[in-house]
Amino acid sequence: MTGPILVVDDEPLVRKMLARAVERTGAEVVTAADGEEGLTKFQKLDSAVVFTDLRMPGMDGMAFLRSIKALAPDTPVVMFSAYTSDEMVAAAREAGAAHVLRKPFTHAELQQVLAIVRQSHPEMVAPPLVSATPQMDEILTLARRVARTDATVLIHGETGTGKELLARFIHRESARASRPFVAVNCAALPESLAESELFGHEKGAFTGAVGRRVGCFEAAAGGTLLLDEITEIPLGLQAKLLRSLQEGEVVRVGSSRPVSVDVRIIAVTNRDLRAEVAQGRFRQDLFYRLNVVAIRPPALRERVGDIAVLARHFLLKYAAMHLSRVQGFTPAAMETLLAHPWPGNVRELENTVQRAVILCPGTEVDAPDVQVESADFVEPVMTGGRTMTELQRDVILTTLDRMNGNRTHAARELGVTARTIRNHLRKYRLAAAASQA
Repeated sequence: MTGPILVVDDEPLVRKMLARAVERTGAEVVTAADGEEGLTKFQKLDSAVVFTDLRMPGMDGMAFLRSIKALAPDTPVVMFSAYTSDEMVAAAREAGAAHVLRKPFTHAELQQVLAIVRQSHPEMVAPPLVSATPQMDEILTLARRVARTDATVLIHGETGTGKELLARFIHRESARASRPFVAVNCAALPESLAESELFGHEKGAFTGAVGRRVGCFEAAAGGTLLLDEITEIPLGLQAKLLRSLQEGEVVRVGSSRPVSVDVRIIAVTNRDLRAEVAQGRFRQDLFYRLNVVAIRPPALRERVGDIAVLARHFLLKYAAMHLSRVQGFTPAAMETLLAHPWPGNVRELENTVQRAVILCPGTEVDAPDVQVESADFVEPVMTGGRTMTELQRDVILTTLDRMNGNRTHAARELGVTARTIRNHLRKYRLAAAASQA
């Protein structure tokens, strides 16, 4: 199966947390609030893997598991519950559950299970990065070159530019691709538990530590550890992180014995790390340890030629996810997308297209369906001192050049009409004539 991953839980917060964790593996995720809804979505979307709570109102997890196995015996089903007994775990495994997680489970435990499932089910691997511009070609060429090494990578750039997706791309292109990819959102780690989450702990290390647990470093052994929002790690913990990176080992909380770990580190931030160092919020020695190879994904306004390509990609993705009959964009809708400056970058574009697919009453997204935020707060001058109009001009002329001047083919590539191309070219000629007068 190659469909999205299905997450079923009757508790909205748990469902959202699990969906986010699975998404960070690169998979597409669909959620359901109970067994009946989950079964309907499973049948329609041909899901690759299922994560489900054990105790739910209506159709409970065991009944849901048996229904899934009756329809698709090879589909792996991961179950979780706060009310598990050894007998219940045994019954779930006998009924076909691939794994059973006891709540509360740690981020590292969830990542371990995800890694095991991904190794045997490659359909969970993220799809290739979508792009058609020279700017992204250069980034991907650099990423492939870095992937052949074990060098630490620092990915920095604006929010929504696909930094985490690029990190997964590096992992997928590396010799570590068959090993775990563990993503940690450093901003979401409670300061009191951050050390335990990263490095693990021994039984009795602190109140509530009822057994030994491995941390994210050990969960990623042999693979890649993504430290997202790296600037949010407390200063005190940064020194321990630096030592782990330098020595290739971790010390679990409550232990004095180091444990060797073979893991490739990719750090991600949307902040200027040099400025953070200057302000005393980030250790200089850790910065230099992370900044071996730095990669900056370009903002969407710097690669306007990707807007149409990405928009079509997201339209097909969300049309399938929401069981919509939408098939494309009208020329007016595409013009609206091309004219927007996208301060939220690819993430904003994706959300806008998803909203348009949901709102669209027909088979084509039209301009009124494209609800973009006001651009009043966006600076009129973009990267390199160029305005949005100039960037739009560049992408039209570049596409025309790539299509050997064929306006029809260029219009099809950009998702607009040939008349739109003709009108823009006329405006450019008039502007050029006015500037020479």
